[in-house]
Amino acid sequence: MNIILVSRRYGHSRTLSLPALLVLLSLVLAVIAFSGIGLYQWVGKSETSLLDGEAISAWQQRLTQQSSEIDRTRAYTEDQIRALTVKLAELQARLTRLDAMGERLVEIANLEGGEFDFSLPPAVGGPESQSADFNPPDFVRALDELSALIENREQQLQVLNALMGDRQIQSATFVAGRPIERGWLSSRYGYRNDPFTGRLTWHNGIDFAGPEGSNVIAVASGIVTSAERRGGYGYLVDINHSNGYVTRYAHAKELLVDVGDIVKKGDVIALMGSTGRSTGPHVHFEVHYRGEAVDPAEYIHRVVHN
Repeated sequence: MNIILVSRRYGHSRTLSLPALLVLLSLVLAVIAFSGIGLYQWVGKSETSLLDGEAISAWQQRLTQQSSEIDRTRAYTEDQIRALTVKLAELQARLTRLDAMGERLVEIANLEGGEFDFSLPPAVGGPESQSADFNPPDFVRALDELSALIENREQQLQVLNALMGDRQIQSATFVAGRPIERGWLSSRYGYRNDPFTGRLTWHNGIDFAGPEGSNVIAVASGIVTSAERRGGYGYLVDINHSNGYVTRYAHAKELLVDVGDIVKKGDVIALMGSTGRSTGPHVHFEVHYRGEAVDPAEYIHRVVHN
């Protein structure tokens, strides 16, 4: 097969055979293909090199920033750990002091060790519940456990302090002892011969004789409810001890307290005298429990439990 090419310019024709034409077309296509491939590779290589340079620079900046952040975070964490370590040591020292003080108070108060045992951890419990997956660091767990121990010890000490306070109040208001610093018992509670008439009469208290002007003392803490002269009692003082007990001190030469005064056990409230229906210097001492007079001898020899 032949292809005839006619030239308009020169007015002649040229005949090409098919094999020659195919060879020519193949050469043209090959040149075009290799040119395109070369151009594509040159452009792609240039763009890739440009993009890689920008990416590497950005990555380097980012890595530098992250490294700085890591250093700051590490320094902050180390500071926090040091602070927590110091705090842990302080809490441990505080717990040691609380335990020592608690054990000493238990010993002083004569309490049973089982009621306030500062050597054992607090007993806790409860039904099992779903727990979180998060596990705190060891030092955080140690702080939590130590804080719980300190809270338990402080609660025990509060109860112990309240208990000791109650015991101190009970001890202070516990009616016991003699109403004088020096003197002797001159008349007992109950029936006796009246010193003025000689007839058998009832005596509501106990008499303690002694030097005129000697001290008359309160046998327990309380509030003065009477401080006056009253008939055959002469000058007297009544003290309410707020636990059902009232004590009375009569025949005083001089009163040293007023109504409403708060007195402590052992305070001097009057001076011994012989006012009222009396044959000589003495103090007439009465004990009333819930409105009824009782034998003071039972309270004079009572033992105070601290």
